[in-house]
Amino acid sequence: MGNAREMVVMGRSGVDVYPLQVGVGLEDVETFGKFLGGSAANVSVAAARLGHSVALVTGVGDDPFGRFVRRALRELGVDDGLVVVDPAHPTPVTFCEIFPPDDFPLYFYRRPTAPDLQLRPEDLDTSAIRDAGLFWATVTGLSEEPSRSAHHAAWEARGRRRHTVLDLDYRPMFWTSREEASEQVRAALPHVTVAVGNREECEVAVGETDPDRAADALLDAGVELAIVKQGPRGVLGKTRTERVVVPPTPVEVVNGLGAGDAFGGSLAHGLLTGLPLEQVLRNANAAGAIVASRLECSTAMPTAAEIEAHVTVSLEGTRV
Repeated sequence: MGNAREMVVMGRSGVDVYPLQVGVGLEDVETFGKFLGGSAANVSVAAARLGHSVALVTGVGDDPFGRFVRRALRELGVDDGLVVVDPAHPTPVTFCEIFPPDDFPLYFYRRPTAPDLQLRPEDLDTSAIRDAGLFWATVTGLSEEPSRSAHHAAWEARGRRRHTVLDLDYRPMFWTSREEASEQVRAALPHVTVAVGNREECEVAVGETDPDRAADALLDAGVELAIVKQGPRGVLGKTRTERVVVPPTPVEVVNGLGAGDAFGGSLAHGLLTGLPLEQVLRNANAAGAIVASRLECSTAMPTAAEIEAHVTVSLEGTRV
């Protein structure tokens, strides 16, 4: 069934309804913008903008917002042929508040469940997942059934091929307990070759917040590349033979919510194109910084030229 896409992403999609006023609580916001959202959708768009053929495995409702999600994916260069339409559950929407530089509360409307968490093993095009140059999944997809079983079916079909990535994207509101999340992440790690997350997410995954200890624990769990995002301290990338630390990229933050997904799309690009690890991480940092300086997420994803220019400026700044 699959057409040898460079990248297949599996996970969350929906509609971001973001305020057009900054520094205002939702109760006082007067105007909003509507954007494609969801971490997996954003990562898909970020990688597509960098020139890759990307398909998204997700679920949407049989409703106007579901039609919007599918149309927006196509307009932004992502193949929506693997999107499942769920007639029983509405397409989720997400609201946020914007209080720069570091306070961006999120409000998810995904109850009692969301179409992307109702994906079943039989909904998957396992040949597309198996044959993709890179397969990306997120921890959120492990938070409930049948999505959990669908993810394990995807990994079984893939067989730990190179560039099988798990985004440690831990959102406590999607889980019954932190302990359940830890159990499910640890069961997933032996099936993937790359793990990426921040220090809190690493603590959920392997019980460590120290970046080096967390990376080592991820490597011990079976991954080949561990990436630990440290916020203002930059990012650590570690394999069995290489350790790279890249400093943060300074930027004036407008909305930090899409930065991690931009980082992910750029990371995928670097892995697919075989860039050196230090360059992969510098580019990913720059991509995240660029999106943090913009209001929206999916439509804010940078081009390769924008990332290159940002990296150049950042490197020149460190030489002054």
